[in-house]
Amino acid sequence: MLSFLFRGLTADAASGAALFQALTAEARRPRWYLEGQVPDTLDGRFALLATVAALAIVRLERDGEAGNQASVALTEQFVEVMESEHRELGLGDPTLGKVVRKLVGKLARRTGLWRAAVAGVADWIETTRRSVYKGEVPEEALKQNAKALRAFWDRLDQATLEQLEQGRFD
Repeated sequence: MLSFLFRGLTADAASGAALFQALTAEARRPRWYLEGQVPDTLDGRFALLATVAALAIVRLERDGEAGNQASVALTEQFVEVMESEHRELGLGDPTLGKVVRKLVGKLARRTGLWRAAVAGVADWIETTRRSVYKGEVPEEALKQNAKALRAFWDRLDQATLEQLEQGRFD
């Protein structure tokens, strides 16, 4: 449905797929939900996926124009998957566009939060709270996920653009 908005932004429609798949696998790791106590709900899973995707976008931005192209490709994959998943949940055309735009807005908000945290302008733990959790969270779980997100960022930061595009950031 929203493909007409993004048509032609990337040369290859599948560009960004490997990175998005790797980010999805990262967001599905049980430790986020067990030790970090992210609610295992649609909202909790979305918050975590949007958080790791936002960190990846911040990392890609460091690679200039090539990184920006990879960021656009990743965002296109995000939109495509969100649209598909919400269709499976039963949303139809009149509401689907509004919901997907809202989800992309949430991704953009998180990207802004993580830009500030990575730059050292915002507190990492508070950014984790705002990006991952909706309500109250035990301090130990929050610290656990802040530490895990810092380690995830370090892995992204050490990867080359080519490795990121291939979904390899270990």
